[in-house]
Amino acid sequence: MKSSRPIRFAAVGLDHAHIFGQVAGLLKAGAEFAGMATDDPSAAVAVQLRERYPDVPVVEDPDELIARDEIDVIVTAAVPDRRGPIAVAALRAGKDVVADKPGCVTLAQLEDIEKAIAETGRFWSVTFSERFEVPCVIKAGELVREGRIGTVVQTLGVGPHRIGDRGHLGGANARPDWFYDKARYGGIITDIASHQIDQFLWFTGSRTAEVVSSTVGNFANPDKPGLQDFGEVLLRSDNAQGYVRVDWYTPDGLPTWGDGRLTVLGTDGYIEMRKYVDLEGRDGGNHLFLVDHEGTHYIDCSEVGVTYYADLVRDVRDRTTTAAPQEHTIETMRLALTAQRDAAVRGAAE
Repeated sequence: MKSSRPIRFAAVGLDHAHIFGQVAGLLKAGAEFAGMATDDPSAAVAVQLRERYPDVPVVEDPDELIARDEIDVIVTAAVPDRRGPIAVAALRAGKDVVADKPGCVTLAQLEDIEKAIAETGRFWSVTFSERFEVPCVIKAGELVREGRIGTVVQTLGVGPHRIGDRGHLGGANARPDWFYDKARYGGIITDIASHQIDQFLWFTGSRTAEVVSSTVGNFANPDKPGLQDFGEVLLRSDNAQGYVRVDWYTPDGLPTWGDGRLTVLGTDGYIEMRKYVDLEGRDGGNHLFLVDHEGTHYIDCSEVGVTYYADLVRDVRDRTTTAAPQEHTIETMRLALTAQRDAAVRGAAE
């Protein structure tokens, strides 16, 4: 790792479209794409990734690719229930791991990952893209740390998503069977709300927290009881509170896949981020609104730089965890998995 050669990564598990952003981010940061493998080569995302990077070697056996000595990092956007086992195998093979969220789907998988981290000294990073890849969230973090809104006492995060024609995977017909199987995707809190839990810990400076209450439900898709289309979580740490609501109800009239918003409440003001759309307002995304004792302020954050992937590459080389402290990643997933496990179930949800 002391050599000047590029960091080499392989993509193992090509089932969710988030792999495109992960691969592009690592390449932009100077890493070398050295191979790809997946359990289902016929999956739409796998086919598209091969078409996008035709010169990257395709390996039939994921385990063989994980074991290769010349690979430094394994990146995965496998079906969520496969991400934990892939991470453990990669860690034990001496690789650092970059996993799409959720990084795993059970507390037992998380325990296996923690053991592998402790025994190997490698790191496991979960790509919470709603923070790492959203410029207005990065800017809000800078403002909070400058003291612009005083002491943060609460976050309010909503993560609505669309199932239909403008969904992440290219339309309702493109949703694979595992999307409707709770055991495979982990439940809506595990799958989506881990984003908002990550942001709660980060904005409030909380090292740990407790789940006060949580609920999941299926209110709009009774023909698919394995799909949870609504979830909410109430969090509390020693110094702050947090509320999270996630759903699959985004209507077709919205020009993007979801109206993700985050409000950070401080003792001297508050910040609202409209991450992907400003309803009947400004074009594009990354809109930040700040209210303090001086007045109301709007900041266009579209040009704010994001550093997650550059930080990751440096972490691999320098043996640090600046992109996301390991304890933070583990605590985020612990809270998400605990909230999912203990959630009250409503409607047609399994």
